[in-house]
Amino acid sequence: MSLYQHARDGNAERLRDALGSDSAAVRRRAAEFLGEVGEESDQATVDGLLRAATTDDDPEVRGSAVDALDAIGEEALQQLLEELTGGGGDAEAEWVTARKFARALKADRPELRMAAANALGRLDDASGVQPLVGALDDEDARVRLRAAQACGTFADARAVPGLRERLDDDDPRVRRAAANALGTIGTDEALSPLLDLLDDGDESIRRIAAGALGKASTPEPVEPLARALGDESPVVRNAAVYSVIELLSNVPTGQSHAVRDQVVSELKAADDATVVEPLVEILTDGQQSRQRRNAAWILGRVADPDASTAVEALADALADDDPQTAQFAATSLKSLGGPVVEDRLLDKLSPEHPEDARAKAVFVLGQIGGQETLNRLEAYADDDSQAVRKRVFSAVSKLRAGGR
Repeated sequence: MSLYQHARDGNAERLRDALGSDSAAVRRRAAEFLGEVGEESDQATVDGLLRAATTDDDPEVRGSAVDALDAIGEEALQQLLEELTGGGGDAEAEWVTARKFARALKADRPELRMAAANALGRLDDASGVQPLVGALDDEDARVRLRAAQACGTFADARAVPGLRERLDDDDPRVRRAAANALGTIGTDEALSPLLDLLDDGDESIRRIAAGALGKASTPEPVEPLARALGDESPVVRNAAVYSVIELLSNVPTGQSHAVRDQVVSELKAADDATVVEPLVEILTDGQQSRQRRNAAWILGRVADPDASTAVEALADALADDDPQTAQFAATSLKSLGGPVVEDRLLDKLSPEHPEDARAKAVFVLGQIGGQETLNRLEAYADDDSQAVRKRVFSAVSKLRAGGR
């Protein structure tokens, strides 16, 4: 049975046995899985990871064991620090603990410096930021990696200069962690260096940059993100679309119209499927109403009127819980027009659909429909819903007038 299956079954005993494998790769993977399934109450697992973190002859295994203890919980990580320093476990003020960890970042043993970086990332004490920034220059890439990750948990602007330097680190894991941390900090100063990373040779780096740039408060990332819509990687393209939507939500009101125009222009120039699929996903599954609104608005300007997936999503959005999203969807359907839109909206007229969605469908049909729509709408003149009847009367009048 594979390590993955043992982890899936929560079989910590078999995973602990794998810590004794002759293969360093197996031991490392076992430690990683134990970090996922282990519990602080399982002292046998904690003890096994403590041995791996302090005695394994492979540095990557020791590093994975350190991270596993951190993942299991604060008490497990504290046991490791006591093991490495010979210190006691008496309770003490958090600031005192932070100072101890900061000193441990200068210890001779790299595993202790790694554990200290992880521990500082757990503490809600800003005094740990500067020591972690110093650890970004550690000679051991494993320490630099954990220092960068910990800086991301603080989201403190003081870490930005040090993290920027680590974007050129020789170790790709450190570069990714630094990019992630800068994205988490999310200020314009922190995000600025990520613009250049959209052309990086590492797909993960490009994805991280594309996903973070939506936090910017200026329209500067719009054009680079639009270029990223042509990236060879689908995950990068998807992240770029999400960030474009987020940018529209974040830019200052005074700049919103200019940014919207720029976004539409750039998205129209991109491959249709690249843009439409993530927009549909945002409109359908997005948790934030402002993102769904922007997705609905953009779809009406960049989607092909014959794109059934986009039309379907917009038609379904007529019943969105957020009135503005529903209204933007109606406006976009009107902008798209065409037989696909008309057919889908006619399907929305049946009584099983929400009243407001039916009324909006009738309104749009009154703007774009032809003779068949007129004939279908007349059948709803006596509908049980007053809102639908009013819309039908208006739409039928408009279509009859247009047909003369």
